[in-house]
Amino acid sequence: MSQDLLETIEGGIATLTMNRPETRNALSLAMFDGLSEALPRLANDPAVRLVVLTGAGAAFCSGGDVKGFAQRAGGEVSATSFDHKVTDLRTRMEVSRWLHEMPKPTLAVIPGPAAGAGLSLALACDLRIASDDAKLTTAFSKIALSGDFGGSYFLSHLVGAAKAREMYFTGNVITGAEAQCIGLVHRAVPSAQLPEAARSWAAELAALPTIAVGYMKRNLNTSLRGGSLSDVLDCEAIHMIRTFETSDHKSAAQAFVGKRAPSFQGR
Repeated sequence: MSQDLLETIEGGIATLTMNRPETRNALSLAMFDGLSEALPRLANDPAVRLVVLTGAGAAFCSGGDVKGFAQRAGGEVSATSFDHKVTDLRTRMEVSRWLHEMPKPTLAVIPGPAAGAGLSLALACDLRIASDDAKLTTAFSKIALSGDFGGSYFLSHLVGAAKAREMYFTGNVITGAEAQCIGLVHRAVPSAQLPEAARSWAAELAALPTIAVGYMKRNLNTSLRGGSLSDVLDCEAIHMIRTFETSDHKSAAQAFVGKRAPSFQGR
């Protein structure tokens, strides 16, 4: 794996760190390659109970490499066809789908700026915790781009259509504290407290019944995608019967009868 993306696994928690602090962790092709390889692998690793996405240093991710955009804009027109460019970008954007749909929880830890596609990646995660003074922005309108990596989908569902339009059209910056107030992040804490708060929440999430959480995500995503009540009921029935057969459920039922706290193993 490139040094642009660092990976650690400890106590069932896989942490992926975007590692270009000199650029506020602007996205690079090596970073995309690393995420594209790591996310499917971690999704299918039974030892991994939670995936954390964060950035090195004082930033989460500043989005695309705007300096690179400027260089391309001032140079010769690329010979690559329009369709090829679309396909190439769409392929990279699969990282958002993996963060959103993998069968285990994903947590974005936002120590500082999250902008453009960087914000989209944070929104693709199930849960978000941020420094209360972190700066979050869609940013795309500032450089006359329309947006990518699913941000328009996730933001609309998180804060509503009207607020999402405002944030996309204006590109205005909000703080982590403001983001918590509108439901864009779940928790906002002082910068000095973020590492410990994130570790504590990650440990709590990693201790959940992983298989059941994965099926919860499928049920919720079916509803989010506009599934009918009948569609959701079908999903819930299938997934409920599957989770009845897990070791986690069986041991938790015995713990309930014995008035003990359950201990989930993700099986």
